[in-house]
Amino acid sequence: MNHQPAATATPAPVVRGTDGRTPAAPPRPRKRPATGALLGLALGDALGLPTEFDDVPSILATCGPWRGMDLPRPAWITDDTQMTLALARGLRTARGRAPIGPVRLARAVREEFVDWYHSPDNNRAPGRTCMTACALLDSGRPWQEASQTGSKGCGANMRVAPLGLAPGLTPEEQAGAAQLQSALTHGHPTALAASDLTAHAVRLLAEGTEVTGLVGRLRSYALRQRRTYHERWLGDLWTRTPSDTGPEEFIARGWDDCLAALDRLTAALRDPAPELDPCLATGEGWIAEEALATALHCFLLFPEEPLLALRRAACTSGDSDSIACLAGAFAGAHLGADAWPDTWTAHLEHRTELMAFGALWDA
Repeated sequence: MNHQPAATATPAPVVRGTDGRTPAAPPRPRKRPATGALLGLALGDALGLPTEFDDVPSILATCGPWRGMDLPRPAWITDDTQMTLALARGLRTARGRAPIGPVRLARAVREEFVDWYHSPDNNRAPGRTCMTACALLDSGRPWQEASQTGSKGCGANMRVAPLGLAPGLTPEEQAGAAQLQSALTHGHPTALAASDLTAHAVRLLAEGTEVTGLVGRLRSYALRQRRTYHERWLGDLWTRTPSDTGPEEFIARGWDDCLAALDRLTAALRDPAPELDPCLATGEGWIAEEALATALHCFLLFPEEPLLALRRAACTSGDSDSIACLAGAFAGAHLGADAWPDTWTAHLEHRTELMAFGALWDA
């Protein structure tokens, strides 16, 4: 029997530079989650602007199959992105060179919200709650008197992404600030909790949380926060709703609404149906907890296909621009700035300012 020597693989040659050293591997491209989230938010807003008040059959009749929806040119944004930028400016001012605090943040954000209220560009179907509250903020009264404690509309959590993106905030600062910026206009406990939870979702995705565990981590956070009233940030806001016997009971109502919305989201994702209107499973998004749940629903149907997530969110029977702007923020925080093609971002209104904040927070 002839024994042939076993074949061995030829090792790959080692490439060395002229100095004899092995060159370092090229650096991996940076994710830039803040830039990705802000661009995604504005893209979703612009894509959902023409479809906001239509049902799905009407959207399909106008735009064609939802998987091929294209971005309008120019890509005008709505009050969702306008108020996101107002919050970003206020946050930048409030931080300055000193630690962030409730008085500094409330003063700076209040000023930006009032400027938005008076802006000639504030003609993009702004929400009634925001307009009512901003008119009261403009009167100089304490912000707690301006807060609309009966409203849990999505106008507060649609704009909260900057607080999930700005680096250096402690968990207490992020949660308190997210709830305070909500309370300036939307003082219902569900608006507060949903804003906090939305900012936390953006933070988790920006930090690289696996999408398969995202909903579970959000649920755990909501359970931990359920009876935490951030008095340092909210003051006596809870006393403006006489039905509550204490601050813990007040805020627990909001977290319970958010937990119920997460339960509906979990059920929808067990049997995903991307061709059906997501609003049928998780709500139309006009209220805060539904905007969060339905935006997460659209994002988690297509976590690695951000344009499909935006298109699905924009082709919904509910508050399409708000759902799509949140879905875009989640997708951009998860995938980074390169998620969005230049052929889309080049047409964005306020692109320069969005990218400037992204660069600031990605640095």
